[in-house]
Amino acid sequence: MVRSMIIRIFHVTVLFIFIAGCAKISSPSGGPKDIKPPVVVKSIPANGQKNFKGKKITITFNEYVVLDKINDKFMVSPPMMEKPRIFLKGKSVVVEYNEDLRDSTTYTFNFQDAIKDLNEGNIIQNYQFVISTGPVIDSLSITGNVYKANDLEPPGGALLLLYDNLADSAVIKLLPSYISQADKNGYFRINNIRTGKYRLYALEDLDNSKNFNLPDEEIAFMNDPIEVTAERNYIPVIKDTIIAKPKTAKEIDTTVLKGEYKLYLFQQEKKNHYLTSSSRSVPYKLTYTLSLPPDTLGFDFSIPGKDSNSYFTERNKQNDTLVVWLTDSTLFSQSQINTIIRYPYTDTSGMIILKQDSILMRFVIPRSTRARVKPPSYKIMSTILKGSLKPEQMIVMESETPVNYPDTSKIRIYELAGTEKIKIPFTFMKDSSNSCRLILKANLVQGKNYLYIADSAAYSDIYGKQTDSTGTKFTVRSENTFGSLLFKIKNYQGPRIIQLLTSNEKLITERIMKNDGEIEFKYLDQGKYRLRVIYDLNDDEKWTTGDFATRRQPEPVSYYWQELEVKEGWKMDQDWDLSDQNFKIFKKLTTGGKGK
Repeated sequence: MVRSMIIRIFHVTVLFIFIAGCAKISSPSGGPKDIKPPVVVKSIPANGQKNFKGKKITITFNEYVVLDKINDKFMVSPPMMEKPRIFLKGKSVVVEYNEDLRDSTTYTFNFQDAIKDLNEGNIIQNYQFVISTGPVIDSLSITGNVYKANDLEPPGGALLLLYDNLADSAVIKLLPSYISQADKNGYFRINNIRTGKYRLYALEDLDNSKNFNLPDEEIAFMNDPIEVTAERNYIPVIKDTIIAKPKTAKEIDTTVLKGEYKLYLFQQEKKNHYLTSSSRSVPYKLTYTLSLPPDTLGFDFSIPGKDSNSYFTERNKQNDTLVVWLTDSTLFSQSQINTIIRYPYTDTSGMIILKQDSILMRFVIPRSTRARVKPPSYKIMSTILKGSLKPEQMIVMESETPVNYPDTSKIRIYELAGTEKIKIPFTFMKDSSNSCRLILKANLVQGKNYLYIADSAAYSDIYGKQTDSTGTKFTVRSENTFGSLLFKIKNYQGPRIIQLLTSNEKLITERIMKNDGEIEFKYLDQGKYRLRVIYDLNDDEKWTTGDFATRRQPEPVSYYWQELEVKEGWKMDQDWDLSDQNFKIFKKLTTGGKGK
């Protein structure tokens, strides 16, 4: 009996193990990887439905999908007052909205690349769902490119706004008639437009209002209305079942499409006068900054109960920053100092007045720790510390605090000629615009080696700090260790600014030219360079941004058509035709030049 029971239990256990093994779900191994994007199998309503009056759209796919950054990527054109609710239900994407749609209007629901399959992440590129509340699907389109006005780089993600209301105020007050978004290369296409005249804008929308309503937003506009006609870019409604061959990631990254309209984004100059900041980073330094230069209205500072001998002030070149150096130790040792600032201010009526503010400047001295911490030594930074100077390069000595005239008896410069040291005479000159800088002048010769020595306390600042002793060797490099660029500028009438840039477009130097002619950049280190021209239309010797209120476009710029590689000892001669404005295409790198 017991034996029979044991045998029965054994058989039941084996049966359960067998059933569990059969029921186990596992992923199939092997086989090609799925690279196909999801396919729409049905939708309610149909894509391209006319006379649609509903408030819900359901799009069903052949597999489960996910929504990637749908709140950022999804867009409706024309835009709705409230963004629709988008969610997943089984294998379907559902779009719900509450507001009534406009009569006889074609709506485009643009998902961009937000829809992808659950398992492999295959994306449906630029998926759009189109319906019409009237009997016709509008099928016209426009294309274009958006660039940053100052460097011609694509902004990526800028909004494109199309208005059938041609008033300049429409982009400030009203939602656009149609809306789209530029891709990361700046290309855009607005689909399903009806025939008519429109104003076209690009916008960096900071508050998601779809309007140009913030002073820090960047905007671009066409000078004249554009006309959309039946002869342009007809777009048939694409059936969901048609699958285009997917592009590779590399193809997507490198494709730059050329559109019909070119827009150049700019941020307007600040127009309101106000105090932007005030700070006290160290006990004896106060800094005040204005939104705009004060012009003739003034920018003044005072401390109640203190005369001007207890401090002195400095201003930057633009005159919009005021630095106050406190010289009275009984004053700067205080944790709070009441200061008076007088500056231009734009009131609520738009009038510019001279405003006076009382500003409490605080500095909390850090608590001392039990362990003694050696204060940082006072240092003078110099261009000779790099070990070499270019011909004609100025020797600048710079401090973080106002520096006294140095004790020249403790400073020596020698020319090194083999084992011999020849003492070189020198002088110092204080920088009249910056109390923290000194200019060292000496008759130095190219190709020679030098030794600079400064004994302890050779330099001191106005607060009594002194430098330690230091010494460094340096040389003045010969001309043949550099390259140079000579450009023959032609085919433009008017002033222009020629800028020499690094390969990542940081400004090295610039030259002002009033007419065509030759310009040379000498003493260039070996490396890659770019050149940009600013078409200085108002002849103010700087790049001028645009202004929407006066319909002024930003000043055009262009780049030399290739990046140049400068070699040591090479002089490169190039011709530059400036007739093509707002041009930026870099072709194959040039490494050679005429002459050596």
